[in-house]
Amino acid sequence: MSEETLKTTVLSDAHRALGGRMVAFAGYAMPVQYPRGILKEHQWTRDQAGLFDVSHMGPAWLELTAPSGDPSADHAAVAALVEPLICGDIAGLKPGRLRYTLLLNDEGGVLDDLMIGRPLDDSDQGRLYIVVNAGTKDADFALLAEAAGHRARLSRADDGALIALQGPAAADVLAAIAPETASLGFMTFRRIAYGDQALAVSRSGYTGEDGFEILVPAKVALEVWNRLMSDERVAPIGLGARDSLRLEAGLPLYGHDIDESVSPVEAALDFAISKRRLKAGAMRGAARMRAEQAGDLSRVRVGLRILEGAPAREGAELTDETGAAIGVITSGGFAPSLGAPIAMGFVPPAFSARGTRLKVTVRNRAQAAEVVDTPFVPHRYHRNP
Repeated sequence: MSEETLKTTVLSDAHRALGGRMVAFAGYAMPVQYPRGILKEHQWTRDQAGLFDVSHMGPAWLELTAPSGDPSADHAAVAALVEPLICGDIAGLKPGRLRYTLLLNDEGGVLDDLMIGRPLDDSDQGRLYIVVNAGTKDADFALLAEAAGHRARLSRADDGALIALQGPAAADVLAAIAPETASLGFMTFRRIAYGDQALAVSRSGYTGEDGFEILVPAKVALEVWNRLMSDERVAPIGLGARDSLRLEAGLPLYGHDIDESVSPVEAALDFAISKRRLKAGAMRGAARMRAEQAGDLSRVRVGLRILEGAPAREGAELTDETGAAIGVITSGGFAPSLGAPIAMGFVPPAFSARGTRLKVTVRNRAQAAEVVDTPFVPHRYHRNP
């Protein structure tokens, strides 16, 4: 895709003014790094507060067309529209909470991973906040709209900015602009007034650090970006460091670590599966996932420490110590926080135990690797008491 045909976010000019190196990603021109470089951006996020433009993602609102006015009934009604498509429990989601879940095909393969939030206020019940991945958003939105039919309308919100502020200083930085955000705990969100506009702020992210994602109307997107950037603790961060941070956090990337062929169980994402709905068989691929959880499983996602040689990249072959092929790397790279290469990939369950020694083929050379627990770097999410 040529640069002329790439989509741009409302913050594209700001990235160019900051020296951002723009690359094609999911049909958009996005900054992969800024002049300080990926390694320094990665460490800045770990130490201070990194500011990311993730406006290429797919935020949207799903809202009942004829709410009853009963908050509990309206939430139950809108949850019932999306639950047949996903593996999570949205009916039981408490007001003001977010849930990570997976959109499934009929066989239980993952079409996308996404976030779904239930608004806090009674007046907002019957609505869900949804954020899907950039590369799959058109297909995801079509599925959601089809499932909603005439009972609810899907309103895309990807014409504004979605900004992620991540790192140990993020809470203090954002509180200077929006004091209400200080009370948010991990995986909660609320709508906050900003002048005559409204921001949707969630305490979440994909770096393993404490932080926020902020949905900002286009009218005030640059103003909010610049206000955050004016804090000396904040630096702009590109896609390169975003990827190394999420890899250290052991978080899967759609289209790489998970795809339509992979089930949530194979992906080691069992926590995202509603036990209630799985037991009842009330989700796509339920029979497959029940069998996998009972032991009928041919592969599982694991974390790997590369013990020697160069980083192993996506597609590298994994073998046992005799050289027999057993799996493949799906994400890999150098971990700045550890000073060593790490990776994620799929292996048979018999090779998934912590400490299992394997080999990974990099540039036709077999290098030693070891199965390790994830996250590679401990998460530092903020959970309210």
